[in-house]
Amino acid sequence: MAKTYDYDVLYIGSGHGTFDGAIPLAQTGKKVGVIETDMIGGTCPNYGCNAKIALDQPVVLKRALENLSSITANDLQIDWQQNFKNKSRIIDPLPAMISNLLVKSGVEIINGYGKFIDKHTISVNGDIKTAEKIVIATGLHPHRLAVYGNELAHDSRDFMSLGQLPEKIAIIGSGYISMEFATIANAAGSKVTVLMHGNRALRQFYSPYVRQVINDLEKRGVSFIQNANVSSFTQSGQSQVVHYANDQELKVDYILDASGRVPNVNNIGLDEIGVKYNENGIEVNGFLQTTVDNIYASGDVIDKVQPKLTPTAIFESTYLFNLFSDKISSEIKYPVIPSVVFTSPRIAKAGVEIDSKQSKNYEIQKNDLKDDWYRQVANDQLAQNALVFDQQHHLVGVTEISEVAENSVNTFLPAIEFKFSTSEINRLVHLFPSISAASWGQI
Repeated sequence: MAKTYDYDVLYIGSGHGTFDGAIPLAQTGKKVGVIETDMIGGTCPNYGCNAKIALDQPVVLKRALENLSSITANDLQIDWQQNFKNKSRIIDPLPAMISNLLVKSGVEIINGYGKFIDKHTISVNGDIKTAEKIVIATGLHPHRLAVYGNELAHDSRDFMSLGQLPEKIAIIGSGYISMEFATIANAAGSKVTVLMHGNRALRQFYSPYVRQVINDLEKRGVSFIQNANVSSFTQSGQSQVVHYANDQELKVDYILDASGRVPNVNNIGLDEIGVKYNENGIEVNGFLQTTVDNIYASGDVIDKVQPKLTPTAIFESTYLFNLFSDKISSEIKYPVIPSVVFTSPRIAKAGVEIDSKQSKNYEIQKNDLKDDWYRQVANDQLAQNALVFDQQHHLVGVTEISEVAENSVNTFLPAIEFKFSTSEINRLVHLFPSISAASWGQI
């Protein structure tokens, strides 16, 4: 006789790696549970990409007015307290909204910290829960620099909870979070210093475009210290001091540690039950199955080559829904996944990259977008892209720097994913004038 479990599928974590698939799965009649120790919805809706883009929106407006300064009368100033209140207005209702969607679909929400007892059993604050299948979707948490005084530093969640913006900010690291928050804080009036681990920021993106973003931020007053080699943080009166390089000191009002993010794999019982993981996350096969056959993983906690982004987590969560509801039986096949850094201007990319090893086999077409009449409407000052084509002139990759790079790259995705031919592209009639029409006109 088959063993009876409390749940057909039990998820650990309630972010996009969970709820996008758990909701439709429960609607099929499966008994589904979700364990969450923090805020329902996980990082992205609460203190990640959603909150960040809300804080960034005034920066977009400020840059647009700057580009049209010859025909606009006033210099826009960002009121941080009002910006924070607006962010809270948008973000604060999301956990309740997502909880409501989960509960209405039939998902049981279990509040507490989950830890494996065996392959089918999880203890949640001492309460035992069992499931036929379990999905680990615990995501990432901010890395903390292993230096003396690191308790004085703050993480990205802290930054997005600031009701008052500090006058002087030190940001440790030069990845996504660092560059995006440096852009926002600088535009809102803070004196920002970025202390880099090496000599190159945003290593995932095309370096000439990154250099343009840095040059622009430097003109706006942001300081960059390469190879900073931060050694400690100390308190000096009401200020914090960053000690770096050869006995150099930087006194600031706030330290943001943006040195990376780390998979949430510790202290949840993985070693005890034999789920393999490494410093990059949990090891899975093509079915997102871990080394324990009934345990799966989804979202940023996975060790994978695909970018650890919300759209990836959504795709994985939806894949598991289809797998668990017997709609598919094949391995996951990832589509082209774009990525963007929300600096101003943005840098976005998808598919084959300009400076990758594969690009040597392709034709690369570089465009100065400032020459395009539609871009001239907004008077964009930094606007370029590079399109990568195969030998049949199928678009296979794009990288762009511009104020609307994310929208432009999004318009190219169908051509890259489905390898549209020239005749198929010519069948597409776009709304005009629009960024879509302007972008597709380059192919």
